[in-house]
Amino acid sequence: MEAAAALNSPIIIQVSNGGAAFFAGKSVKNDAAHQQASIAGSIAMALHVRALAKLYGVPVVLHSDHCGRALLRWFEGMLAADAEHFEENGEPLFSSHMLDLSEESDEENIATCKKYLQRMAPMKLWLEVEIGITGGEEDGVDNSDAGPDKLYTQPAQIYAMHRALSPVSDRFSIAAAFGNVHGVYSPGNVKLDPGRLARHQGFVRAQIGGNEDKPCYFVFHGGSGSSPEEIRTAIQAGVVKMNVDTDTQWAYWQGVLDFYKENEGYLQGQIGNPEGADRPNKKLYDPRAWLCAAETALAARVRRACEDLGNVNTLALEAA
Repeated sequence: MEAAAALNSPIIIQVSNGGAAFFAGKSVKNDAAHQQASIAGSIAMALHVRALAKLYGVPVVLHSDHCGRALLRWFEGMLAADAEHFEENGEPLFSSHMLDLSEESDEENIATCKKYLQRMAPMKLWLEVEIGITGGEEDGVDNSDAGPDKLYTQPAQIYAMHRALSPVSDRFSIAAAFGNVHGVYSPGNVKLDPGRLARHQGFVRAQIGGNEDKPCYFVFHGGSGSSPEEIRTAIQAGVVKMNVDTDTQWAYWQGVLDFYKENEGYLQGQIGNPEGADRPNKKLYDPRAWLCAAETALAARVRRACEDLGNVNTLALEAA
């Protein structure tokens, strides 16, 4: 939110299943059948952001990430919280949720996504779906051994999802695979082809007719480590959201690491530093000091991502 406010632009804050459980506390039980820690952590995160977002003065989209079939109890818990918040406030608690059923058959994936969108549409909730998979491993979702064919969604798959969901609501986006891989890898190990997205748009447009140049909203998963050219190509093809989790995690750690290196002589004990054997170090080992350094580094990386995506002074452009 700090980065978004500095750029006068909206921002997406999203929570994963594992991240939500961590937010609730690592000692809180989170059995697969009930997902109680992930549900409670997601709700707590959303309420926390809602309480503070108004102070930053920019719109914030609250989103939940990758929910596979084994985690549908988590999804149900968030939808229940959305419905309760909608009943009381006229809007859902979250803005958007993602269903990642890409490991299911296309028929099952599409049918389940349609079923949930029918529940979400009256609350004006956005649904992000995935067809074709993102490679690599992220927060317990491991597609490291996925075959190359799975990493490139076919246009007919995109159209099948669009055809099923469009009559229900226009509030959905598609995470289509174009060689995406979670994490950062050496050059040459990942073969992104964002140009495929433009061809997908053309295929869907030909099927449905009309004058809409980009009938699909696309999502770019595994955006960390991508070149500016790849990002621009994806945006031009209709990408409206990009995930950069790995890069932001590294930026956060880099902030802590740099803080430690700069103050190493002061962080070897509670008392004693280069200024004297009896000098206290509390101001530096106070978690607020090094966490602030981490947050500053994270905000800088988020600003860079927004610049790559063209999300700079967006609110002024909308007002003009």
